[in-house]
Amino acid sequence: MSTSHDSLIQAMQQRRSVRGYTDAAIPLETIHKILEQAQASPSNCNVQPWRVLLATGDACKTLSKQLTEAFSKATPMNPDFSGLPKFSGHQRDRQVDCAMALYGAMSIDRKDHIARMQATKKNYEFFNAPHVMFFCMNREYSPAMAVDVGMYAQNVMLLLQAHGIASCAQASTAYYPEIIRDFFEEPAENGILFGLSFGYEDTEVAANNTRTTRAPLDQVLNEKH
Repeated sequence: MSTSHDSLIQAMQQRRSVRGYTDAAIPLETIHKILEQAQASPSNCNVQPWRVLLATGDACKTLSKQLTEAFSKATPMNPDFSGLPKFSGHQRDRQVDCAMALYGAMSIDRKDHIARMQATKKNYEFFNAPHVMFFCMNREYSPAMAVDVGMYAQNVMLLLQAHGIASCAQASTAYYPEIIRDFFEEPAENGILFGLSFGYEDTEVAANNTRTTRAPLDQVLNEKH
């Protein structure tokens, strides 16, 4: 029998970004249980700055349609928080390697801009996942508070994995925050950080053959003895 320590390591090592789902729904009580368990996440002064917007079933499909239409019409993006910076050095190398692994799995040439745009559009379709959630925090909060939300989101993803549920964190789904806020009738002060599509993996989807590597310890560790 595996120990809780072994189970944690297994969940961390098996979790990956899944970009294709079956239409099998996860019981709402299971989702609620996972979110309740994630409430044990640490935060500065225990303020628990996260807020979660959850769409399932028909609501998920409707929101996906709205976001996909906005992307397809090239509606100007207006994220609440700054987007991805321009990477350099090891970070840029890893970004390129990740893109090559993903597009390679889908047999998309790097110069095939139309196919790449179609692949990007799948983000707004939530990769056909039957469920999506968005992680939010007050727009006045500092990046330090976003770290707290990130720890909470990581725990959610690990808990999903422990339940045999796949997921994919998506910064791109937060590029149309007004659509999301209007859909959920969420107050304007709550900023959308990123979305998380989740469900059961469709192993027939080519993108799910993507595998990425992790940097060796000596690239990320600076230590003195």
